[in-house]
Amino acid sequence: MNSHGDGFFPDEVVLQILARLPVKSLFRSKTVCKLWYRLSSDKYFVHLYNELSVKNLMVLVEVSEASESKSCLICVDNLRGVSEFSLDFLKDRVKVRASCNGLLCCSSIPDKGVYYICNPMTRELRLLPRSRERPVTRFYPDGEAILVGLACDSSSQKFKVVLAGYHRSFGHRSDGTFICLVFDSELNKWTKFVSFQDDHFTHMNRNQVVFVNGSLHWLTGSCSGVLVLDLDCDVWRKMPLPEQVSYGSTGNRIYLLESDGCLSLVQISDAWMNIWVLKDYEREEWQLADRVSLRCIRGLVPGIFPISQTGEYVFLATHKQVLVYQRKNRVWKEMYSVKNGSTLPLWFSAHAFRSTILSCH
Repeated sequence: MNSHGDGFFPDEVVLQILARLPVKSLFRSKTVCKLWYRLSSDKYFVHLYNELSVKNLMVLVEVSEASESKSCLICVDNLRGVSEFSLDFLKDRVKVRASCNGLLCCSSIPDKGVYYICNPMTRELRLLPRSRERPVTRFYPDGEAILVGLACDSSSQKFKVVLAGYHRSFGHRSDGTFICLVFDSELNKWTKFVSFQDDHFTHMNRNQVVFVNGSLHWLTGSCSGVLVLDLDCDVWRKMPLPEQVSYGSTGNRIYLLESDGCLSLVQISDAWMNIWVLKDYEREEWQLADRVSLRCIRGLVPGIFPISQTGEYVFLATHKQVLVYQRKNRVWKEMYSVKNGSTLPLWFSAHAFRSTILSCH
């Protein structure tokens, strides 16, 4: 037995095995003995488990049944297949707004301005303080934020939530004032700052927010660049796209993803999928990492949307399917398909996801 923290824990070989279990299996193993029961609260083991988990990227899809008012969450894992779970432990009807390293940011559907952070695998939740003082009225019409971002540092186990949007004066669509609220989990409070932005965002690039290098990144609707929020100093800035993407790319669709800790762009045309990776973040130097033929799925190309990726595979969603492309052997595979009526396309509510035991508190 080895000593970790204040007590004794199984030796390193056993820890390595337990750290590779799914979260549900890990929690079931607590009944084996007192030592295993304490593992999920041991700092060394939690760090080990999450360090391994973040390498296995998945897809989380919120599926709404046409015949029912409720929705369920489908998790698609390249290693373990498909599993289903719910957010019923929140005791509120919610919509998933952002995902980062196993934590979800959810907004209440019936109660505007109410946000939760939860870990759906451990079923732990945290209700955030109210982000606004005034209720939504026609004189104060600011609704839900245009951009919602979640930044979760798996090593420090701290997180930040970002709500950003345009202030709308009564009788005006927008006056150009971009208000940003940032919640710090350590301080347990919101801070507010104002800037001036004139960018627009489609539903897809609002959804695909990427947390890397201490910053949150969104692709603008016009694909003119990447909007970056540096969370260390609360400063917005713009980052250019690769020249080959910025110019002469009419007819292409562009998406912002993460790739093994790096910022990545996925460019889709009728016949090809090009994957760009920002190899040098400070110098803003992009590199073409992969070029994938779409000939095998030609009929699905107009409706495919990349959701998450690693150096080994790419997950993509269509209206009713989740596909995975294995980059090493260049094989396409259907991982999940909606068997009955669904009110929305799958890509409309799909997020990159990791299965961790990170705490919300």
